[in-house]
Amino acid sequence: MTERAPLTLYGRAWCHLCDDMRAALELLLAEFGAQVEVVDVDSDPLLEARYNELVPVLLCDGVELCHYHLDESRVRAALMARAKAASAATR
Repeated sequence: MTERAPLTLYGRAWCHLCDDMRAALELLLAEFGAQVEVVDVDSDPLLEARYNELVPVLLCDGVELCHYHLDESRVRAALMARAKAASAATR
């Protein structure tokens, strides 16, 4: 079974802020060995209605961390907490 990506980025193909957030995430993804699932809100009317004016929106395990711009400290804290929980579960 493949583990689901902990981060979900809701955005649009034509959104420069979405491109900026994806680029800013790269270092954190590498640091934590994390993955991000990118979802185009325009592919689903419900997602478009929910996130339309907020994109990009970044979630970790379903919890919204930031929108418009990357909140690096908040994302780092969420990934650290997730790594600690995973480490404790394997003990």
